[in-house]
Amino acid sequence: MFGLFKKKSELEKLQDEYKKLMGDFHRLSTSDRSAADAAFAKAEEIGKKMDALK
Repeated sequence: MFGLFKKKSELEKLQDEYKKLMGDFHRLSTSDRSAADAAFAKAEEIGKKMDALK
């Protein structure tokens, strides 16, 4: 209840974005390989940013 108005940190935002992109990658990997590769590349960039923040 008290964390209701707490803002997400930059790391939490990046983790959410990474999780979303990896889900897209997994979903697209069976139907559209080029779009899946693009989603994976974006996820890797975000992963590097998360490593830099840690």
